[in-house]
Amino acid sequence: MSVGHESPVEQTLTKLRRIDSRPPPDPGVPRTLADLYRDHRARMVRLALLLVDDPGTAEDVVQEAFTGLHRHWATLRDEAAAIGYLRTAVINGSRSVLRRRRTARDYVMPHGVNSRSAESLAMLSAEHQAVVDALGTLPPRQREVLVLRYYGGLSEQEIADATGISKGTVKSTASRALDAVSRVMAERSRGA
Repeated sequence: MSVGHESPVEQTLTKLRRIDSRPPPDPGVPRTLADLYRDHRARMVRLALLLVDDPGTAEDVVQEAFTGLHRHWATLRDEAAAIGYLRTAVINGSRSVLRRRRTARDYVMPHGVNSRSAESLAMLSAEHQAVVDALGTLPPRQREVLVLRYYGGLSEQEIADATGISKGTVKSTASRALDAVSRVMAERSRGA
């Protein structure tokens, strides 16, 4: 979708991504694992936070992803492959957390869903917070697809590769998720 045709939900999710924008590194300088950690850790934590809704758990998921990256560092082709590995590891780690949560809670509503750090709350306007809260109502796959598309800025093919689903499934899932987020926000604005 072009920027001029984005819905308010899509525009808000895209604004969240801009919070994490960084200039690209100098391509002539070899990157180290420490460089990647410094440059991408915060972004990966925010990605995990949007998926698991708990700052401490998000930090743990990202630490595990970087630990795995360290184990595979010698076999990676380049920085893009390393970032793709991290993104996939964060998604898979978040999925594992959510599966364990669901099993442990036996369908009991999660507590503390709205607990966010003061830093993350300061970064979000009321509209941003409403979108993030609405994301929390989505099934995990729909949430993953929207977060990766609008926060992560990934193409449909990159989302398909990262999540292990087809490009067509990414499209249909994104469409259903956007409709659901829009409905939740409309219902909440009528109730407010």
